Amino acid sequence: MRLCFLVEEHYRRDGMPLDVARQLTTWGHRVDVLRPGDSLMAISEAVRAGSHDAWVLKTVSGGPGLTLLEAAAAVGLTTVNDVRSIRGVRDKALASVIARTRGLPVPVTYAAARWERLAEIPAAEYPLVVKPADGSSGRGVRLVAGPDDLIGLGPELAGEGLLIAQPYVPNGGTDLKVYCVDGELFATERSSPLHPGEGVRERQVPLPASVARIATQVGEVFGLDLYGVDVLLGPDGPVVVDVNDFPSFRQVPDAVARVARAVLRLARSGTAVSVPALVPAGGEDYGRLGLVEDELR
Repeated sequence: MRLCFLVEEHYRRDGMPLDVARQLTTWGHRVDVLRPGDSLMAISEAVRAGSHDAWVLKTVSGGPGLTLLEAAAAVGLTTVNDVRSIRGVRDKALASVIARTRGLPVPVTYAAARWERLAEIPAAEYPLVVKPADGSSGRGVRLVAGPDDLIGLGPELAGEGLLIAQPYVPNGGTDLKVYCVDGELFATERSSPLHPGEGVRERQVPLPASVARIATQVGEVFGLDLYGVDVLLGPDGPVVVDVNDFPSFRQVPDAVARVARAVLRLARSGTAVSVPALVPAGGEDYGRLGLVEDELR
């Protein structure tokens, strides 16, 4: 098969997307790697029918890769994950609405384009977890003890764009991260970004049946095949606090091969896709996708 990996600049040294690309190459498949953040693309030509069986994206909030992937999907091309599913979880405000509407255990979520509006949240809801609606990798997550603390954080929050706030879920200071690889579930435990002093390195742990059911439902609700779910074990049961498409899959046994096999299956279930016309930053027109050969050896 021939596959195109869209690798955002943020992940250009990340092992997961490139190691999967190398594995697929080792198995005899053709893998082209495109860096949409460092290339001039004739995007109107990028979605014309061509020789790729699927496009795979390791996303970053606000990055150009998702736009290119959406352009491909708009004309019926195959993407991994489904691009509508990616969009549904990248916007944390939207994701909370979808999740609660479909019965997933998600905290009540407030959203505001200006941080000052968060001051209208009832005092009984504190402490609050406040974060950017387009955040990822724990960026910008803050625990706000009370209204006075919110005011003190105002200068930091002012440049974050749309914000979401949720009542804090009491927990033991660790997050349960559940990874799903094409239907297989794996659980790990790690320190919460809100409790870095706990010092728990990510490690494999048994997956409770109740959490497994929730993680499976997350995939069904959002239409994801490769994803991660952050769960807190609160006093009233498991609570979903984040969903990520194409996470790191750290601590998943044989993760690279598992993800590579999943990508192949998902690609085979779709239709052939296109070859973008690309002019790299250096100015040379390859007339095809730029294969980053040195990073796939």
